[in-house]
Amino acid sequence: MAITADYIVSSLKSLYGNSITSGDVKGWCASGGPAYQTVTKHLEPFKVGRGKWDLTVQEKLEHTYQQPAAQPAVEQNLIPEKDDNFVQFGNFKDIKKIIESRIFYPTFITGLSGNGKTFSIEQACSKLKRELIRVNITIETDEDDLIGGFRLVNGETVWHNGPVVEALERGAVLLLDEIDLASNKILCLQSILEGKGVFLKKIGKMVQPKDGFNIFATANTKGKGSDDGRFIGTNVLNEAFLERFPVTFEQEYPSPAIESKILSRQCDNDDFVSRLVDWADIIRKTFFDGGIEDIITTRRLVHIVKAYNIFGDKSKAIQVCLNRFDDETKQSFLELYDKVDADFVIDKEEES
Repeated sequence: MAITADYIVSSLKSLYGNSITSGDVKGWCASGGPAYQTVTKHLEPFKVGRGKWDLTVQEKLEHTYQQPAAQPAVEQNLIPEKDDNFVQFGNFKDIKKIIESRIFYPTFITGLSGNGKTFSIEQACSKLKRELIRVNITIETDEDDLIGGFRLVNGETVWHNGPVVEALERGAVLLLDEIDLASNKILCLQSILEGKGVFLKKIGKMVQPKDGFNIFATANTKGKGSDDGRFIGTNVLNEAFLERFPVTFEQEYPSPAIESKILSRQCDNDDFVSRLVDWADIIRKTFFDGGIEDIITTRRLVHIVKAYNIFGDKSKAIQVCLNRFDDETKQSFLELYDKVDADFVIDKEEES
């Protein structure tokens, strides 16, 4: 007669109760049972620690899976809000077409920081009234964070879907932000990137993607690490993982005309906006020619005009927003701005 898992569990329960140890298992095997390795393989679903098994775990699992998730999906509206300051540029039209097609087509978007990669995806989803689930990836992100796991809710242990499963079941757009910060634990998404869904092994359930589900990943690198050290913490991603993204879009900074439009929506001083855009353009050209090691991003320009709206002082706005750079870089940037704006006066008190 074949030895089944049910027979092993029933026999061990009758002899030792619900909680058993490796000593119990070895004793049972020695009394005429199958090999120890065979038994422990059958007991894998009940394992609670090294050399420890709880033979009621499966019963608890079947019970807890029937409990509601900690936050039922229907209670959340995941469509991003429309931002009236958003200006379309770069890959926005292509991103919008991919989402609008409802065809599963994982897309990788790479580019320097602060150039609208994430913002474009959010606003495309807003325009199309599509739900978006954004996950900020770090080196610590693992399967439990992405797929889900058991959580303690009101004294009960219940299964809680992770953002990936939530997006699968809702047919939402999944945004993996800063994907190049991930470790090899991100490989738990392999089958999902193939459009095949995922098997939740902890609860024995297969989740298939609902119509419209898609994945976008953003990164400052192409998943090959940062050679120049600008993006510390980025990792070399698994080649098989990267290969599951059919297309990669390279996001550049907007043209001066578009950048002027972006800033004008947040600042009514057109002359100041024009000077800032010219200044940033000079800095970027110098950066790409290897003349300097830092750059002024579109996001940094937005920070400056917002600071101007608060303080009403161009000099103060620029200087407080440049304080994140080292002294040498900050001074170089200030001197460059002085060349494009004859009325600019460096605030010596702020500089010191």
